Amino acid sequence: MAKAKKAEVTESMYNVIVSPHLTEKATLGSEHNQVTFKVAGSATKPQIKDAVEALFGVKVKGVNTLVQKGKTKRFKGIKGRRSDFKKAIITLEEGEVIDTGVGI
Repeated sequence: MAKAKKAEVTESMYNVIVSPHLTEKATLGSEHNQVTFKVAGSATKPQIKDAVEALFGVKVKGVNTLVQKGKTKRFKGIKGRRSDFKKAIITLEEGEVIDTGVGI
């Protein structure tokens, strides 16, 4: 069986992964070998998987995505609305790790 070729990093991969999503719930996912990222709204699961594998050099087991709806908030009596965003929960293979706390 031939070895899988490592995907070449392209500029579009940097546009797929927007930022790590650091919340208490996302941090609890690290116990189950999961990492959460904010991703582009038009990104598909295969694009997200390829981008994470190429940018971080890890093996991805699965990708779950969801669109987080923005909340309506008030500030000094003025109504506002947070933007909707798409996030991806990446499950990594055993032994793989991505440290999202670096540089913060």
